Amino acid sequence: MSNQATPQKITFKNAMPFLILAIVAIGALLVPTLPNFDDGKYNGADTVWIIVATALVFIMTPGLAFFYGGMVHRKNVLSTMMKSVVAAGVVSVLWVVVGYSLCFGDDVNGVIGNPLTHLFFKDVASGKPWVGAATIPKPLFAMFQLMFAIITPGLVVGAIAERMRFTAYVLFTILFSLLVYAPLAHWSWHPDGFLAKMGALDFAGGTVVHISAGCAALAGALVLKRRNAHIAGIESTPANIPYILIGTGLLWFGWFGFNAGSALAANSLAVSAFATTNTAAAAAGLSWMFFDVLKGKKPSVVGFCVGAVVGLVAITPAAGYVAIPQSIFIGVFAAVVSNTAVYLKSKTILDDTLDVFPCHGVGAMAGMLLTGVFATKAINAAGNDGWAYGNFSFFVTQLKAMLIAVGYSFVVSFLIFKFINFIVPLRVSAIEEETGLDVSQHNENYVQGTLLVATPEGLQEKEIV
Repeated sequence: MSNQATPQKITFKNAMPFLILAIVAIGALLVPTLPNFDDGKYNGADTVWIIVATALVFIMTPGLAFFYGGMVHRKNVLSTMMKSVVAAGVVSVLWVVVGYSLCFGDDVNGVIGNPLTHLFFKDVASGKPWVGAATIPKPLFAMFQLMFAIITPGLVVGAIAERMRFTAYVLFTILFSLLVYAPLAHWSWHPDGFLAKMGALDFAGGTVVHISAGCAALAGALVLKRRNAHIAGIESTPANIPYILIGTGLLWFGWFGFNAGSALAANSLAVSAFATTNTAAAAAGLSWMFFDVLKGKKPSVVGFCVGAVVGLVAITPAAGYVAIPQSIFIGVFAAVVSNTAVYLKSKTILDDTLDVFPCHGVGAMAGMLLTGVFATKAINAAGNDGWAYGNFSFFVTQLKAMLIAVGYSFVVSFLIFKFINFIVPLRVSAIEEETGLDVSQHNENYVQGTLLVATPEGLQEKEIV
């Protein structure tokens, strides 16, 4: 089959992305090559486990693409999947150039890492291991952390699906990674970050990944405004429910690396985080499905899948700090709260296409607060005892950290969306939206056989040869 668009005239606007990448590539040639790390001073078992965990977290990105791609309208499947996976390219390059340094470089007043510390990965391979990960090489720690940075902007895709231009989304990915993700990662995971010093705990990214993405999703939905189909009250059915199930399976599988890998060693803490992750996901999937039945609905594949993902979100900040039995409560509670949030959102005019804020944002907030309730030093001596163990002050600390992360993520993301709209239009045109973003943004078509082409006179079918 052939589906080729007429080549566009080359303009500076079209050439700029490639020119920027070319400049980065040339700049990389100027970085001196230093000796590699010494294998002899690291633990082989820990190194192997974190390599595996890093690969598991990467699998979550295509898993997210299937999860979101299956939920949208048939004419937007490929564009949604493309937005979910493009961060694997954009953020990977950005991470090596400056992203890792902003997150984990030399601390600047507890707010951000010095961008020059590891510019173009300078001194990463030959430097000392990361604090708290002394048994694995620093480049491995850096690559493990990269996978978290990749999936975070991808989570936002579900809220802005079916109406945001691809070029605008790529620009959002860059600005969000630099201005939202990097500061939050530094605050929470750098030992000198101000949230870490405050005593807030986020084992694997409840604040850094899911609250930031959930609040950015809310900001994006507000700035982009409603889809035309949403205004007209046209209900969109999922394009491919098996895709949703495949995506859920890949996310659940990858989440074992996400949470258990955050122990940064092959030890008992990793095993505990592995177990709490699976238990919370299972409990949340059942909770969402049975709560739907309680409301008079039928049990559904989509309901169980969404609930399981909410459970994975909620256990993420708590995975290495809470015991396995308590993870059941965390999963059940988070699913009920997020399910209710989805219902309440449906009564408003907010057009968060795939309910990213109610599921990822609200689910992560529940997880952060329940970490403040159920965390115990019996599981992780480096953690803290929560409210359930007589330490109410730690719950207050978690609440403060959550509010700071929510406020910062939403405000800065809102400003990023507004700024991008001054440079390039955020939204596709009404005709392009009606045609679908698969065709209008990528000249590709999920539905085989015919190609829908947007013209000023309306949609026309063109046979794919």
